[in-house]
Amino acid sequence: MFMCLAIPAKIMSLQGEKAQVDFGQGVLRNVNVSLVEAKLGDYVLVHAGYAIQVLEEKEALETLSLWKNVLTSAGE
Repeated sequence: MFMCLAIPAKIMSLQGEKAQVDFGQGVLRNVNVSLVEAKLGDYVLVHAGYAIQVLEEKEALETLSLWKNVLTSAGE
């Protein structure tokens, strides 16, 4: 069984169907936003280089906090 992960990120810049997003702590990546109607400053759920859903800020920040805790615990 395989599990696919999608991570929340904030849109920092938009240019056509491409966006630069911040996954937190300055981790920036370019993603394709053609599957969603997102605007600058929105949080999106990113999977395999594509934004697949627009998220509420509160939900995105909670999820990012959980990811941070998981990654911190894994490193111990």
